[in-house]
Amino acid sequence: MGWVTRFLAAVAFLAIGVIFSPETFGSKSDGPNSHNLSTYLKLAHLLCFSTAWGAALWVTFIGGIIMFKNLPRHQFGNLQSKMFPAYFSMVGVCCAICVASFGYLHPWKSSSTPEKYQLGFLLSAFAFNLTNLLVFTPMTIEMMKQRHKVEREEKIGDEVGWTKNMEVAKVNPKLAAMNKKFGMIHGLSSLANIMSFGSLALHSWYLAGKINL
Repeated sequence: MGWVTRFLAAVAFLAIGVIFSPETFGSKSDGPNSHNLSTYLKLAHLLCFSTAWGAALWVTFIGGIIMFKNLPRHQFGNLQSKMFPAYFSMVGVCCAICVASFGYLHPWKSSSTPEKYQLGFLLSAFAFNLTNLLVFTPMTIEMMKQRHKVEREEKIGDEVGWTKNMEVAKVNPKLAAMNKKFGMIHGLSSLANIMSFGSLALHSWYLAGKINL
């Protein structure tokens, strides 16, 4: 995960530089080269946005729910612990590229109010994903591993769903406390993910108004 963090930090600083000093990167240059660069940036923006939007839609509302309803709980948790770091890393990189490309195409000093709002939405999506990747996901995974250990001692976790966990938690205060802490951390992670998805949704509405079909 170290290289991902360094890469995201580098892209984030690049995006900030593009937003507040676009002339450094040739944002105001004219000619065919500038037109070609603008086209490439628009393509990069659309591809990265659609990737982030599609991944967030699938993981949040479809894939995760299907897996939870069909996989043994410990197997589901172990799979999620491998999938979520990759998911937040990919969406974070896509959001960072979207911020950089949008900031280049719409320099802050000359952009309109709606364009500044859109840049804010993209920055929010990036920040929420970065928070999930660096803060909430490691905490959730660590808490999950501790709870799995307690559940294995109680010989539960191979079933689908929460029923046995809830039954055992009624007579096991340690497991009940872990459930409460895990629920709080997981809830914050889910909230950050939903906020990121909402920010991307607002940007999708903006893009829809710009596309002629």
